[in-house]
Amino acid sequence: MPVITQSDVIADVVVVEPDVHGDERGRFVETYRRSWFPLGREMVQGNRSVKEGGALVGLHYHLHQADYWYVLAGTARVVLHDLRRGSPTEGATLGLDLDGGTDRGLFIPPGVAHGFAALSDITLWYLVDSYYNPADELGVAWDDPEIAADWGVDAPVVSERDRTNPLRRELEPHLMPTMGLRT
Repeated sequence: MPVITQSDVIADVVVVEPDVHGDERGRFVETYRRSWFPLGREMVQGNRSVKEGGALVGLHYHLHQADYWYVLAGTARVVLHDLRRGSPTEGATLGLDLDGGTDRGLFIPPGVAHGFAALSDITLWYLVDSYYNPADELGVAWDDPEIAADWGVDAPVVSERDRTNPLRRELEPHLMPTMGLRT
């Protein structure tokens, strides 16, 4: 049976350590099952992100979309920050490493900002429960001192978009997520 753990830092974030089966031929891992996640909905889109070591994908969030992340190769330092008004963990920041050699998945609910730094070359596979919607692709500064993220890289390579995201205190009130908001 997989080990499914609710985060004790950010409400509704779930870490999955799936069963791994292997022999001299290789290994088999069931990486995702809808029933593992109380807040999960049908995942409708799968994506793959390949990044070189040192790349940083800054903090972005969605008002309506949940993500499920699984690193297939390399090591990513994942940073989550709870932006949800009314959340019992509002304002909490969580950092954890996902590694292709240690099978772990991560469920990220709507309203929790998320990003990662590639501590090595990585391949990240992820599922989302809504189709891409640019109006629901929001961001907050990756280097916001209020969030105080430890990215684990000295000189990150950051996109223009991520370099220009606002600080948390500068987010427009109508773009701040509310606990439980989903459509």
